[in-house]
Amino acid sequence: MEKRRLSFWEIWNMSFGFLGIQFGFALQNANTSRIFDTLGAEVDKIGLYWLAAPLTGLIIQPIVGYFSDRTWTKLGRRRPYFLAGAILSSLALLMMPNSPTLWIAIGTLWIMDSSINISMEPFRAFVGDNLPERQRTLGFAMQSFFIGLGAVVGSALPYVFTNFLGISNTAPKGIIPDSVKWSFYVGGIVFFLAVLWTVIKSKEYSPEELHEFEKQNKEESKEVDDEDGCSIKKQQNIGLFLTILGLVLSYFVHDLNTSSDNSHKELYILSIGILVAGVLFIIVSILRKQNKRNGFTIIITDLLNMPKTMKQLAWVQFFSWFALFAMWIYTTKAVTGHVFGTNDATSKLYNDAADWVSVMFTVYNGVAAAVAFLLPVLAKRTSNKITHMLSLCTGGLGLISIYFLSDKVGLLLSMFGVGIAWASILSIPYAMLSGALPSNKMGYYMGVFNFFIVIPQIVAGTILGFLVNSYFNNEPIYALIIGGCSMIIAGLLTLNVSTQRKININD
Repeated sequence: MEKRRLSFWEIWNMSFGFLGIQFGFALQNANTSRIFDTLGAEVDKIGLYWLAAPLTGLIIQPIVGYFSDRTWTKLGRRRPYFLAGAILSSLALLMMPNSPTLWIAIGTLWIMDSSINISMEPFRAFVGDNLPERQRTLGFAMQSFFIGLGAVVGSALPYVFTNFLGISNTAPKGIIPDSVKWSFYVGGIVFFLAVLWTVIKSKEYSPEELHEFEKQNKEESKEVDDEDGCSIKKQQNIGLFLTILGLVLSYFVHDLNTSSDNSHKELYILSIGILVAGVLFIIVSILRKQNKRNGFTIIITDLLNMPKTMKQLAWVQFFSWFALFAMWIYTTKAVTGHVFGTNDATSKLYNDAADWVSVMFTVYNGVAAAVAFLLPVLAKRTSNKITHMLSLCTGGLGLISIYFLSDKVGLLLSMFGVGIAWASILSIPYAMLSGALPSNKMGYYMGVFNFFIVIPQIVAGTILGFLVNSYFNNEPIYALIIGGCSMIIAGLLTLNVSTQRKININD
């Protein structure tokens, strides 16, 4: 029994929802720092305020994946999550530009990012569920195309509304400009309709059919992973190590905050996060000793049972997304301050420069959409690893080049490299990973894989503000240079990834 080869238009329909998801995601990425800045955020705290989103995603993603693996309704397995997330995300997009205070904006970002993740994570597993392995690279490339297309329009909307429809991009102090508001309103509508299209036009295999596919894959596989899962003792030791590390780091953060004139309380998020992870591992090891098995113990334990390919890709993802988060947080401040020489959020020069950042983000997303179907061709001629390595190094050089540029055209050229990297990040790691995952845990492990998107965001949000403030004289451009170097490191680490499929006989 084999999965049916899907037609181009069937793959198109099952990926179309990503048009709306990325439409909303692009609005969030290109405008959140601008909204925070307008509402009075300090430059070294913007990264901290962004953390509301990834911290929530860290919790939600594996839970949504775990339950979507075990869900079957009239709508199917993954589609109920697409629809629920779309409804919540659309409402949050309508609320975000009407935030009266900074803290309400941060809370709305928390809701919006959580809801986007409810829709987005099952979409990754959707490709693994529905496509035979030989079509998965095309499936993820199709998602990359819609991600790029949605992000082009989403990122450009404020600029389009101002320059073509005459909607104002300036407003009194503490008020979000109308061009940003209308962009979010359109985004909410597009998000819902695009996801609804996929829900209506796509079908899913039943749990019984997926079980048969996985059973055959196990029988046909010549390589078997002899790992029988993480032992209780190993889990306990890891928990103790992380707990001690978290306590030590918290002590040093406390000492830093008491001995320094500058407050860097955001570093507590990183140290306490490590401490909490250690405590959770210890608790689950105790429950496993008592032979207690439930969703909580499975979710925490399987973090240590990741396939080898996934562990190797984790490092690639970490450095890739650290760079992307640095870009999303600091490009507006870097371009307005370093390139255009203004930090006055009420001035026309600042808002014109901020609009140009939206154009820059439009360009990199447009490039991503344009090259989405070229990357599989290059990967076929070389390999996924070589293609991803070259793409990431190109993106890293693009970020670093912003430091040396002084005009609008040059800034757009720097985004070409970023766009190639973005297209690759959105497709090739997932194509490399999906063949290494069992179908009965596809949603869960795709959710866990997003840890290595979220964790670098948390690290970037906690340490970049500290670095910019303490070592770079509050010049955000240096955060982009750090991000560029990080992306090049990710590219080199790609060469270490094993892409052979391995099946765990205990799954």
